[in-house]
Amino acid sequence: MFAESAVVERVAATARNAAPWAGVGPAPEVAGMRRLPGGVSSLTYAAEIRAGGADGYPVVIKIAPPGLDPVRNRDVLRQSRLMAAIGATGALPVPRILMDDDGDPPLFVMDLAPGQSYEPLLDVAENPPPASVVRERALVAAASLAGLQGLDPVLAGAGEPVLGLRTELDRWERLLQTVPDEIVPGHAELYRRLAAAVPTDAAPVLVHGDYRQANMLFEGPVLNAVIDWEIWSVGDPRLDLAWLLMHTAPAHRYARTRPAADQEAGAGMPSRKELVSAYLESGGPARPDDLPWFLAYSYYKVASTLGVIVKRSRKDAEMPEHLLAAADSLPDVVTHGLEALSGR
Repeated sequence: MFAESAVVERVAATARNAAPWAGVGPAPEVAGMRRLPGGVSSLTYAAEIRAGGADGYPVVIKIAPPGLDPVRNRDVLRQSRLMAAIGATGALPVPRILMDDDGDPPLFVMDLAPGQSYEPLLDVAENPPPASVVRERALVAAASLAGLQGLDPVLAGAGEPVLGLRTELDRWERLLQTVPDEIVPGHAELYRRLAAAVPTDAAPVLVHGDYRQANMLFEGPVLNAVIDWEIWSVGDPRLDLAWLLMHTAPAHRYARTRPAADQEAGAGMPSRKELVSAYLESGGPARPDDLPWFLAYSYYKVASTLGVIVKRSRKDAEMPEHLLAAADSLPDVVTHGLEALSGR
């Protein structure tokens, strides 16, 4: 059984030899540990580390799921290694890695970066940003993607495989095969058309896998950190670019209606053309060729991931309201994918 107290003890013990606490007064203490929402491949907590009478230092602790092999998206140390390597280049802001521990289960500790995580056309927030700030954030996100993709993918480690487009597509198809057809009607046709027209792979880059504003922390228009690296890989640069572009017109939803303030914020989203221009002007390596296919692939990926979540939630006594809304939107997701393939 997972014991949070054991994590507190492990983090405190490791902090004794980690900056900024090494050699500082009494042994560090971990306080205020609380679970953060989101994520299915690891457990995420916020806490403070206190040492030497100083104010608490805010951190995030990521822990591999107990009882499961820490592989693929559950390999939290693989995530921390990449984030540390990216952070050292200065090419993209990421939380600073403070320490890691390869015990059972593995974990790492990073800075709690300040800022707002907000997806302008999907989220509901108490204080959504103004439309003008949403616009600036989206353009910064596109330009920053160029910085990530300009890094040598060997940075991630020589043993990382390069995932081809057909491998990526079939990954989500296998997941959808576990979902009853009535949850995601029409997905087989979308897969058939995608599989029949897979583009030639581009030169590989580091791929975040879920690159969008919801996985970024902004203060105003300033990007403080790109977070949530669970499904990073080495692959085609158009995957992250298209995923970002797809969120200018997402077909899925988590709320049947959104407050006026959130709708006003979403109205600030730039066009896809503007985002592509910001990306290319910043040196992004992906040519906008075959973008219809990549946009359709992005909708297919949404259908796969959301379809599985809805299927699992059906086992609960009562499905949460946000997943009921998501389930109702899944046919639209497939329709958007088919339309994207047709250039619409």
